[in-house]
Amino acid sequence: MAADLSSLLTASKALNSHLSRPDLPSVNLSLDQIEAQSRRLVSRQPGTSADSGRANYLLAQAHVDVPALASSIAHLNPATTFSPLQALQDTDVAGYLRHAHEQNLISTIEEGRKETQEEFYRVLEERERKDWEARKRRVFEQLGGRVGGENRAVPDLKKSTHEKHILSSSVAPSPSLQMQSKMMAYDRVVTDLNAARLRGTSFPIVHGLVTASLSVNPDQRALQLTQNFHVLARITTEPPALPPLEHAGAHILNASLFERKYARVYLGDPETREAVELRRQIARGARVALEEQYWDVLERTIQARAMEARLGGDPSVSNKIRAFVLLRHYRNGEWEDRIELLAGQPLWAKLFYLVRTGHAQEALEEAVRYQQAIEHRESSFISHFRAWVESPDRRLPKPHRDQLHAIYNGHMLHSATADPFKLALYKLMGKIDPSRRTVHQVTVMTEDWLWFQLAMVDEEENGGLRGLAEVLLSYGERHFDGIPGQKGAKRGVWAGVLLMCGQFERAVAALWEHQDTEVEAVHLAIALAYHGLLRVPSRAETSDMTPLSLSPDSSPALSLSTLIWRYVRQFVKMDAREALQYVYCVCLSADQGNGVGREQVEAAWDLVRRIIVLANTGAAWEELVGGFRPDGTRFSGIIEQNAPLLKLEDIKEYGEHILARAAKQSEQNDRIPEAIKLYNLAGDYTTVIACLAQALGNTIAQPASDEKARAIERTAAEILRHYERTNRAVGKDRDAVIRLLRVREAMDAKDSGRAELALEIMESTELIPMDGDVAKIQRRAEEFRDLPDALQRNLQLFLTLTMDTLASAHQKVKASSMADATRQMTLANLRKKSRSLIIFAGILKYRMSPDVYSYLARLDVEIAL
Repeated sequence: MAADLSSLLTASKALNSHLSRPDLPSVNLSLDQIEAQSRRLVSRQPGTSADSGRANYLLAQAHVDVPALASSIAHLNPATTFSPLQALQDTDVAGYLRHAHEQNLISTIEEGRKETQEEFYRVLEERERKDWEARKRRVFEQLGGRVGGENRAVPDLKKSTHEKHILSSSVAPSPSLQMQSKMMAYDRVVTDLNAARLRGTSFPIVHGLVTASLSVNPDQRALQLTQNFHVLARITTEPPALPPLEHAGAHILNASLFERKYARVYLGDPETREAVELRRQIARGARVALEEQYWDVLERTIQARAMEARLGGDPSVSNKIRAFVLLRHYRNGEWEDRIELLAGQPLWAKLFYLVRTGHAQEALEEAVRYQQAIEHRESSFISHFRAWVESPDRRLPKPHRDQLHAIYNGHMLHSATADPFKLALYKLMGKIDPSRRTVHQVTVMTEDWLWFQLAMVDEEENGGLRGLAEVLLSYGERHFDGIPGQKGAKRGVWAGVLLMCGQFERAVAALWEHQDTEVEAVHLAIALAYHGLLRVPSRAETSDMTPLSLSPDSSPALSLSTLIWRYVRQFVKMDAREALQYVYCVCLSADQGNGVGREQVEAAWDLVRRIIVLANTGAAWEELVGGFRPDGTRFSGIIEQNAPLLKLEDIKEYGEHILARAAKQSEQNDRIPEAIKLYNLAGDYTTVIACLAQALGNTIAQPASDEKARAIERTAAEILRHYERTNRAVGKDRDAVIRLLRVREAMDAKDSGRAELALEIMESTELIPMDGDVAKIQRRAEEFRDLPDALQRNLQLFLTLTMDTLASAHQKVKASSMADATRQMTLANLRKKSRSLIIFAGILKYRMSPDVYSYLARLDVEIAL
């Protein structure tokens, strides 16, 4: 034995012989020697005792007994920390087990505390990140830009004096070309939807969105977004759209309206019988969609591995399932572990996959075909399975379920060799242990797991679909989509999960949080609102940070108007017509109770007014709001034609709620020509003239090259001609407009060198008396104080313009070759007019600057010479 130990020691030393260095001595000291050497080295360090003395002194001042604490620490034995307070005898088995149990409890509590703390900080960090992202997005949207993009609203902000309004209504940067193509594919569906709403017919919007999604998402990774629309189609039981042939939509025309079909039940009391049935329909529709998706996967798998599948010439469902089971669970000449064969067939797996793909009736036929083999193993399975398949809601009576529970708990639950697919079938039929949500080898993929949860849902037990939703919400997005922003994170899975458990508002918000799925989010929200499966918040509950409103006292709600405006602001200037199509959808929620529906209608009106103000001017702008033809007749615009979609009853409401208020907003945004046209269309002729006078008064002094001033003058001349024919808005403001337009003519004549014509025009305005009658001049000065403000504030312009034309005419007459008598007469007339002007200016001198009056006096002196 000693020799063996010696050889073992020698061999162990040789293990690291290749690592030794000959220049370093080896250390052969015991532990006690190493400790003594260490203490000796520490005692040699300079300042150790002094530092220790100072520390003891400071601690003593704080009433800390250092020697006593040092003694306690020296005598502390950490080995007894987790030992029982009373020593246990070697034979005290019960005491040992009790102590071990207590230690396990303490360890479990500590581990739970650590996990809870880590989860708390993780959730806190994630919510802080989301809140920051939402705030950052909101700020950039207000400024008209995107995160990381150029802020295009800043130049507009600098140009406008109405900064606050620009901030609230600025537009976002134009989307990329790829994004534009995607948006165009979807907006055709929305346009067709609104056309059907105007006709009063149904429209299969969800199937239209499925088609659009397939056209823009050919990538396999994006098929989840298409699948989400497919899930909604099954939930709403919307029939598929037919090809665009003649009378192709006849079955839809004759069907009951889809619009707001589920709104009354969805928005009402969740405890009513109708609400319970709606939740059953949601779960059933989601389950059917997952079954159809899995059948598609099965067929594509068989096609991809046709040689291995050995399908033969039998295209039946049962044969395809057989081939799929073979591909999935047969490896290297043998079946996977725990796959049970009956009559040489993996029958439990075949039955489960038939049910999993929505072929429950075929599964029953398959079971009956192998009835003898099945009953040899599970004698009552066929009867239970038949009752389960034939029940309308896949729910067995209590006697059947009790028998299934007994069988399952008796010889399946704890069996190490039980076929997992047999376990899954028994759990489904008896809805056994729904809290244990997975079955090994069965719920492999996320879709399998979700289907199994939906198949186990029972509205009479465990909270039904709402209980499942609570469980899924506790898992969170990271469990399904992965960590946002990281490579491999999936898009749309979490939204699909929320959609399947009836959390429609949360599903839309989940898509909206990611920029690459914003388009799908908006159109999913519109489809939900169309079918009446979207709850919108009241104005008081609507948040500026996020469209989703969550309250502990009410169900989640999604602000459709906020979502749509943030979407359409990207293209509102370049394509206002399409932006309006989306705004019309806001009124889908007009029937929601407690005044929320009316708020949605008013929100839609507000968005329409914003679009009118922001849209590019020109012929396309008049197509939106309407206008007047050259003969004075009025033509309606797109908004008026679609007034029923905005819940506007007649042209009076259209003028009051849309045109007049949009005109006011245009006026505030310094878009005067558009404001005037809108007031005119609204029939507010007095305001039109007042606005024209005000605008002309503001721009009359601008040079001839100012296009904005010229546009206002052209608009004023056009409207004035129409009003003179119809004798509308007669009064001081209309006279002011006429005079201001004449002043502009005089200015243009003077600039073109026709001083006599300019003087003649100014005299015709009767703004400045020039006949030399002092009494008349004084009376005219008194009357001038009663003229509209647009004329009064331009007094200096009128006086300098008139005096300049007098001076030009005076110089021209003096240089002319006309007869002397005629020349003197003309010069005298000009001096009289100049003197009259100076007297008039002197009376109103307080209204002008001293420099202007000095200028007029200097020219008067030159004319008098």
